[in-house]
Amino acid sequence: MPDLQASIEGVGGDDSPRALARHVACAVEQLLMDTREEDRVAKTNQILMVINPDNEVTPGPLQLRSLHRPDALKRRQLRRPATSLSDSALLTNGKDDPNLAAEIRAEIESADSVDLLCAFIRWTGIRLLEPALERLKERGGKFRVITTTYMGATERRAIDHLVNSYGAEVKISYETHSTRLHAKAWLFHRNTGYNTAYVGSSNLSRAAMLDGLEWNVRLSNIGTPALLQKFAITFDSYWEQRAFQSYDPAKDADKLDAALQRNGGKPTSAPSGYTGLEVEPYLHQVEMLEDLDAERAKGFHRNLIVAATGTGKTVIAALDYKQLCEAAARDLTLLFVAHRKEILEQSLTTYRNVMQDGAFGELFVGEHKPAQWTHVFASVQSLSAKSIGELPAERFDVVVIDEFHHSAAPTYLKLIEHLKPLEMLGLTATPERGDGVHVADLYFDGRTASELRLWDALDADLLVPFHYFGVSDDVDLSHLEWKRGSYDLQQLSELYTGHSARAAKVIRELQDKVTSTQDMRAIGFCVSVQHAQYMAQVFNQAGIASVAVSGQTDDGERALALRRLRGREINCIFAVDLFNEGLDLPQVDTILLLRPTQSATIFIQQLGRGLRRAPDKAVLTVLDFIGQQHREFRFDIRYRAMTGYGRKRLEKAVDDDFPFLPSGSQIVLDRVAKDVVLTNLRTQLNLNKPKLAADIKSYAELLLANYLEKSGNEVKTIYKTTKNSWTEYLRLAGLIEGLSPLEALAAGKFDQLSQAEEKKLLGRMAALIHVDDQERADVYSMLVSADGPLYADLGPREQVFARMLFFTLWDDAGGFTSYDEGFAHLRSYPYVCSEIQQVVALGAAASKRAGRSLGMAYASIPLFSHATYRREEILAALQYGSLETGKNVKHREGVAWCPRTRTDAFFVTLHKDEANHSATTMYKDYAISPELFHWESQNNTSPASTVGRRYLDHKTHGSQVLLFTRDTAEDETGLTVPYTCLGQVDYVQHKGEKPIAITWKLHRPMPADVFADAAAVAQ
Repeated sequence: MPDLQASIEGVGGDDSPRALARHVACAVEQLLMDTREEDRVAKTNQILMVINPDNEVTPGPLQLRSLHRPDALKRRQLRRPATSLSDSALLTNGKDDPNLAAEIRAEIESADSVDLLCAFIRWTGIRLLEPALERLKERGGKFRVITTTYMGATERRAIDHLVNSYGAEVKISYETHSTRLHAKAWLFHRNTGYNTAYVGSSNLSRAAMLDGLEWNVRLSNIGTPALLQKFAITFDSYWEQRAFQSYDPAKDADKLDAALQRNGGKPTSAPSGYTGLEVEPYLHQVEMLEDLDAERAKGFHRNLIVAATGTGKTVIAALDYKQLCEAAARDLTLLFVAHRKEILEQSLTTYRNVMQDGAFGELFVGEHKPAQWTHVFASVQSLSAKSIGELPAERFDVVVIDEFHHSAAPTYLKLIEHLKPLEMLGLTATPERGDGVHVADLYFDGRTASELRLWDALDADLLVPFHYFGVSDDVDLSHLEWKRGSYDLQQLSELYTGHSARAAKVIRELQDKVTSTQDMRAIGFCVSVQHAQYMAQVFNQAGIASVAVSGQTDDGERALALRRLRGREINCIFAVDLFNEGLDLPQVDTILLLRPTQSATIFIQQLGRGLRRAPDKAVLTVLDFIGQQHREFRFDIRYRAMTGYGRKRLEKAVDDDFPFLPSGSQIVLDRVAKDVVLTNLRTQLNLNKPKLAADIKSYAELLLANYLEKSGNEVKTIYKTTKNSWTEYLRLAGLIEGLSPLEALAAGKFDQLSQAEEKKLLGRMAALIHVDDQERADVYSMLVSADGPLYADLGPREQVFARMLFFTLWDDAGGFTSYDEGFAHLRSYPYVCSEIQQVVALGAAASKRAGRSLGMAYASIPLFSHATYRREEILAALQYGSLETGKNVKHREGVAWCPRTRTDAFFVTLHKDEANHSATTMYKDYAISPELFHWESQNNTSPASTVGRRYLDHKTHGSQVLLFTRDTAEDETGLTVPYTCLGQVDYVQHKGEKPIAITWKLHRPMPADVFADAAAVAQ
């Protein structure tokens, strides 16, 4: 017992009550983990020597196992599990192990509540637990069950019995696209804290519980408290997910039967495809709907959605239509247009399921003719035959056009130009037309309202996983000419065409990575027609049947090539500049990237040719041939497009061989390629001022927005630190001169002092790049204009904005005695004011969230839910500090009580840096669902304290709680991350004290991307 002895003796160095409590707690924890009676007695006596030396436990005591109320009618005879409540164990249904059913029964006997997560549940499994479940119900214990319709294996009789006989609360996943829940686990809650859990392979069936070759691990809160806590958090998160729907036998039996039949492969009783099941969007679809909402909030009512086939574009359109109807509080007329009957029939079924109406909509295609003309699913051919001009231009409130890349056709063009709906939505998987024109440029002013990100689609299991191999090809491109972000294509073509060593390596690597070159269906992307023809020739000589196609290839010849590839008459097509539907073949299982591209769009388009699901296709193989690149070439663009990582995280991922990718996908770089990529990434990360200034000079753009658009850089490239600014880079590039004498004179200071003050103000520009609502951007821009108004002349909302901007620039008030004095000083620096206007305009234009008012309590305070703010802006808006009160807005704690607005502002950093936070600030805060948030107070707060009572009974106290969250305190560049306003929250429940764990309900569900970061469990 040396560890315990050392722990006890350690008190001698620090005899404070806190130290005593800490060492005794450590000793008690070790005591509880002992199984031998004599060891427990010895350790207990060691503890007593510290606490009270006059007491001692003599050998041979009786162990107290339970307590009972003296007024109880009869004592419960509990059978204890074979494994002690404080121990862990592995149960294998072996001859020396207790069977799982017996252990589960015994666990239920002493549990106060039980949670079960199980892929399927059968009657034969429930029968084994009946006596224990009956007694659980009798004593008021709670029983929650989560299950699925996986493989149709669950039996409705069993589910009904759990609900009707034992009072179980049951939630079911009816998901049919993919089965995401395979877990089998029990959690037994006890008010004593002796919680236990089983996690393993056993579903609730007789074989799994008794004699199957099943492995189950028993965990305890004593031995593995972190695992039990994670179990509880994960279960609660699942319980709140919309994918798991509450089951009531009286109402939902038919729905469950239908789902079990479908998943079991039996004929469905609904040949129309209408299921009656509520359609729940994936998280990425929620994000895309939010993107649409944000675009409309900016005034855009013609929008384009880009997402690969099979990823749910039509579901998004249908959910969007439902939300539009709800917002309008009426039934909106709808026209859905496509070019094939099959697409229209599938789309009609989707809308019926979303609208929960099996009679919704009418077809207008072939022999089908609408009678009501209220919700019409029409082929463009039928509309054209009817004469589009006969339709009133405003006949339909909502128009959805599928496969929008066909919009160049005269029939589509005529339809688009004629109709004047309230909302028009275009859907496409391939926004680039055959002539290379992007349909967003033609019809949507270059905007794409939302585009499905690759990693979202992979996470949702909508696309086939990819295995990407980065292979060094030993070709040096560093000497080639580099012009405005790309290589000279002619030089590239001359280098690659005829390069026999590189071509031989391509074949060797291909033969090494694919199962068989004779069975593969591959597309190789080349730099030129000559290069494609050369590669086809080399492949044919190697016995790999191949052809070359390009934009110059006849349509018939191109279609023939695709048919031959589909039928494996050939195994590879080498393509040039073809990324549109002309190469749309789901069976493609191999991609060869034979040319460097710095465009993320083109790279993802090339990759996307092989990501669609197809029968007998388990994975897409991607071979990317990587040479020594020009110093300006950027590898980060392609890997960020594949992973969604930031630059700094990407460097670590490359170094660690990409350990965290969507399930089934892999990125593998050979040693040389990895060195090339890492060197390139580090060069980009260490892009110094002179190099960036030279790049800015090469574009010769004075406006920040123009430079970012043409260079492909993002705004944080400029504001990597608070020492950088656009104005400074323009001066370094020689595009503007230094501080003018007029500016110095206007500032009333010597030139060098004015320069120092301007530099200080420019250092605050990075604090404004988060501004993402138009009203704030407009008012900030007005306040810094040369003829900006006086503070007294502003309206109440504008005065709040003025305080927000003022304290963003000077959180310590800057020594000014009035807001007018501060803004007058600011306006004496025209370059600073111009940069502020440019930065906030960029942020508002790029915003993908629609802000909403926080309600009547904040009618005069222009904070919006889902907008992002710095702490200074929030505290200024809530009047925590002001020049009038003489109190600034410097505040670093997690909660700010703002008495003038009777608001508790919660500032939550979801992923804290433990190295920079003490134990007292490491709170446990996470999203349970998009509407529920678990938050822990400061460690010294109890429910009985003044602060605790204000939290738990805020409505009675006449106060509000506003929740603001951010993922991390700093981003990868080191800049302070702003908070997202999640809006008002209401108290739901709490437990514990010092700290209090409180569950809050949001007035508005949090944005999908915030939920993805905040959720305790991946969705």
